[in-house]
Amino acid sequence: MKNEIVIYTVSDSLGETSQKLLAAVTVQYPELDFKSGYRFPFVNKEEELLDILADALKEKAVVVSTLVNHQLAKAAQDFSQRTGLNYIDLMNPFFEIIKSKTGVDPIEKPGIVHKLDTEYFNRITAIEFAVKYDDGKNPQGFLESDVVLLGVSRTSKTPLSMYLANKGYRLSNLPLIPEVPLPAVLDQVEKKKIIGLVCHPDNLSRIRGNRLDSLGLNHSTSYTNLEKIRKELEYSYEVFDKYAACVIDVTDKSIEETAYHIEEYLKNM
Repeated sequence: MKNEIVIYTVSDSLGETSQKLLAAVTVQYPELDFKSGYRFPFVNKEEELLDILADALKEKAVVVSTLVNHQLAKAAQDFSQRTGLNYIDLMNPFFEIIKSKTGVDPIEKPGIVHKLDTEYFNRITAIEFAVKYDDGKNPQGFLESDVVLLGVSRTSKTPLSMYLANKGYRLSNLPLIPEVPLPAVLDQVEKKKIIGLVCHPDNLSRIRGNRLDSLGLNHSTSYTNLEKIRKELEYSYEVFDKYAACVIDVTDKSIEETAYHIEEYLKNM
C-alpha cells in the first residue's frame, strides 16, 4: 500500500498557484499517494481559516497557502507554530524579501492576476483561433497565424496549438499526408512563421499504437507501420525544405518543452 499524504490548499483567491506547485511536486513521488482534493479558495475570514487549519491538523495534513492578506497569513503562521501543523506559505516569505530590499509592501489584492484585461481577452481570442484552424480545417487561417505548425499525424500539433494559444499566440496547424496535396495558400505564408514537427519513427509508431488502443481499435493498419511512418517523415522533410521551415524534433519532449523552443524561436524572429 502506498504511503498517503493529505494536502490542503488554502487561498483568498482561486488557489491556482498552489495547484501548479502541487502538480510539479507530486509527480516526483510516484510511490506516494497524495490526497490533494482538499481545496479551499476564497477564504477571507480568520474564523473560517482557523476552522480549516484545525481540520487539517486532525488529519495530519500538509497545508499549502497562497494567502495574500497579511492578517490571514499571520493567523495561519501563528496557528501552525503553536500546534505543529505542517504549513507552507508560498507568498508572504517572498513578500518579506521584497520589502526588505525595497521597503515596498504588496497591495494585498487577491485574484488580481486573473483581472479581465487585454491580455486575458487576447488569450481567449487565440484559443478560439486555434480551435477554428485546427487540423487544416480552414487553410485560409494560415495567413492570420503567428505560427503554422506542420507535421505528420501524432506529432503534437493540436496540443501545442492549444498550449501556446493559452499564452496568446495564434496557431494553426496542418497534418502532412503524402497522398493529400498541400493547400495553395501555404505558398503565401511568411516562411519564418512555418514550423515543422518531427518525431523518431519508433516513438511515433508507439504513440499511434496507444492512440488506437484508446479508441478500441486493433493495430492491423498501416497507421503504425514503421516503413510507412518513415516514408511519411521523409515527405515531411521535403515539405519543410520547400518552405524553409524551422524544424523541431518532439521525440521524448513534453508539450511544455516543445512550446518553450517555439517561443524562443518566435522571440528571435
